[in-house]
Amino acid sequence: MRFVVGAAEAGLRLDAFLSRQKVVPSATAARRAIARRIVLVAGRPGKKGQHLGEGQVVEIAAPIQDRALPTPAAEVPLPVLYADDDLVIVDKPAGLPSHPLRADDGPSAAGALVARFPECAVASPDPREGGLVQRLDRGTTGVLVAARRRAVWPGLHDALAAPECEKTYRAEVVGRFPDLGAGQKDFISPGPGPGTLVVAVPIGRVGRRGSRVKLGGGRRPLPAFTEFALVEQRSTTALVEARLCKGRAHQVRAHLAYLGVPVVGDSTYGAAGADQEPPASLHLHAAAIVFRHPTTGQVLRIEAPLPDWARPAS
Repeated sequence: MRFVVGAAEAGLRLDAFLSRQKVVPSATAARRAIARRIVLVAGRPGKKGQHLGEGQVVEIAAPIQDRALPTPAAEVPLPVLYADDDLVIVDKPAGLPSHPLRADDGPSAAGALVARFPECAVASPDPREGGLVQRLDRGTTGVLVAARRRAVWPGLHDALAAPECEKTYRAEVVGRFPDLGAGQKDFISPGPGPGTLVVAVPIGRVGRRGSRVKLGGGRRPLPAFTEFALVEQRSTTALVEARLCKGRAHQVRAHLAYLGVPVVGDSTYGAAGADQEPPASLHLHAAAIVFRHPTTGQVLRIEAPLPDWARPAS
């Protein structure tokens, strides 16, 4: 396979160029191919950070394979909350990644989806995703949405990013949920409902693979707005509800940590100690989603049953 860098592509990094040419299913696959030294620039093995010039020749010397594809996993429990000919919505259990990132990642929600709905395997542009149009962290439970047809995926993706889409989470946090008053940090304001508050700190990616986020900084920080309400104050923890539209990576976790009340079990943004549960038992649950069906136009509201920790005592 041979490509000549055009004027519009001059200056692109080699890995970005491969992604744009759609010869790889993901940026990760592009970097793997470059590391295998099968991507040649002007006849020499290229580097992922290499910037290309107009007229340079890029060749693929061997088949590119993305080994991080979802392995069908019929044995993984994955309750179906809703399904029609276009999409399927499931209740993801804790400890299960949404989709594989590496070949040795083991079972995933995408794999469990593909086992039950084989058409999901080719429904998303990135084959790793098994039709998924959103992701939940490994430790997060609840509503997860996937397309069953490639033609539906773009519209479903847009529907989940539309202003009318609303995602609701339940979280158990460490400490006392703050009152909105004097001495509050920047980016915090009263919410639309009584006793609610809104955190509006922009979120950017950090880390080698963008596996963490940084509030107010990082790579390409984007606007992020989360409305929080106290459901129940407990002795050492609090049960809160979070509402948002288009969510950024780790948005609810990072914004709660910004408030000084990290999610129970969150070793990334909290101060998880020996008395807290491991990240696989992260007390964060995607409880409900409201969005417009991309084909019928019907407004759907889908709820996932609450775990025991997410139910108020009274």
